[in-house]
Amino acid sequence: MFLLILGLVALIVGFQLSRADNPIQKFSNPLRIAGVLLLLLGASVSMFKVIDAGQVGVKTLFGKVENDVLYSGLNVVNPLVEVTNFDTKTQNYTMSGIHDEGTKAGDDAIRVLSSDGLEVTIDLSVLFKVRATEAPRILKEIGNDYLDKIVRPISRTAIRDNAVYYEAVALYSTKRQEFQDKIFKTINESFAKRGLVLEQLLVRNITLPESVKKSIESKINAEQDAQKMTFVLQKERQEAERKRVEAQGIADYQRILSTGLSDKQLQYEAIKAQKEIALSPNTKIIIMGNSKGTPVIIGNN
Repeated sequence: MFLLILGLVALIVGFQLSRADNPIQKFSNPLRIAGVLLLLLGASVSMFKVIDAGQVGVKTLFGKVENDVLYSGLNVVNPLVEVTNFDTKTQNYTMSGIHDEGTKAGDDAIRVLSSDGLEVTIDLSVLFKVRATEAPRILKEIGNDYLDKIVRPISRTAIRDNAVYYEAVALYSTKRQEFQDKIFKTINESFAKRGLVLEQLLVRNITLPESVKKSIESKINAEQDAQKMTFVLQKERQEAERKRVEAQGIADYQRILSTGLSDKQLQYEAIKAQKEIALSPNTKIIIMGNSKGTPVIIGNN
């Protein structure tokens, strides 16, 4: 456009100088030639527009936005139109409390109040893209700064509006997925009305107040202690049962011995033991008693 305007100005000035009767009239022909060359160069440059992959171009002619879009590749257009490029690839807008991790520098986390009146800090990532056919409407109604006008405020508002229905601990644990699904639905509906497509919503981190953290840690420690004590008691019961069975076995054994052994059986067992001692290589002296007595064994080893 600049070359076209410059060429037109040069052409007009060249014609004006050709009518003047003064020494600078000699510059009229070079100016007219330069003007024509600039017009041709500007027209050729303005007529051919290259749109990069993952983008679309929106044409504007004297402030009026045209509804048809230019897709990636080489496009021939009216040399007078202005083309505004829109990125149609997946974009990531992150709001985080960690410095330099989010789209905006510094602490950009979302602080909300839960149903029990506690302040919860949430880090959020929004994955979205511009619907190609809706790019002209976005330019007319919003402009190309849709990140600050649409994505950021709608996402933060949806988080705050839905967090008030949940307790802080539930947001952190049992209701986290349900909460994420609800805000996805809310944001998706708002984006669709404005030509944006919500692809994914990531609740990256939920930070509870310090007092709640300590309360949860105390509860977890108490539960772990209770589980440990249950295990110890179970082990003690098993040990007590083992000792009871062992004692019962000894008692049964003693009862069997006291009622089931006869004198002849005892004498037979004694003879077997004496025989084993006599056959052993150790030096010994065996003094035999009567039939009912126990022999005395004297040995040097």
